[in-house]
Amino acid sequence: MVRNILLSIWVFLDPLYFPLTRLQHLTADPKKGGVFRVRLTKYKGNDIELSDGVIIRKNDLLLKIHLHNVRILNEFNYMKNELLKGRAIYKRVKDSMPLLTAFILNHPEEAKIKGIIGITLINKGFGSLGFECIFPENKLYCWFKKTFQLPIYFLSCSKISAANIKKHHTAYLLMSKENLINKYK
Repeated sequence: MVRNILLSIWVFLDPLYFPLTRLQHLTADPKKGGVFRVRLTKYKGNDIELSDGVIIRKNDLLLKIHLHNVRILNEFNYMKNELLKGRAIYKRVKDSMPLLTAFILNHPEEAKIKGIIGITLINKGFGSLGFECIFPENKLYCWFKKTFQLPIYFLSCSKISAANIKKHHTAYLLMSKENLINKYK
């Protein structure tokens, strides 16, 4: 019941918070725009070489992806089976990847965008989507990000335990623009 109350509050506050984030929807109609909200960002970490040879360096332009968590949680709140919920969310993310590709290809900064990046506590299921997982080296940054992502984790899990919290680590999910286009265009 507490979860439902908190989710209702979040649903109410999200439209007020959204304009402050610099995030954009992938399409003009947010309901048809998949599960991502995005914004351009300059990468600030150490150099990373992706498996396709693309090197992400400091100040490279990336499209930062954010799952529209409140929408996903609200849509799948009725599901009690964690495996089925995970599969349904995975399918929604996969179905949104072509929209993400089209957004980049139609963006005025398309030529400068090197790839996409997301920050997550999710520790499985991303590889088949084409993402590579990189763990940030800055422990303070990891702690900071994990602290702010834990409320989402608490709202999304039916069983919360210290062991589950410990096994989730802050990670970058990265994909080069070329890999995204080749996989989802």
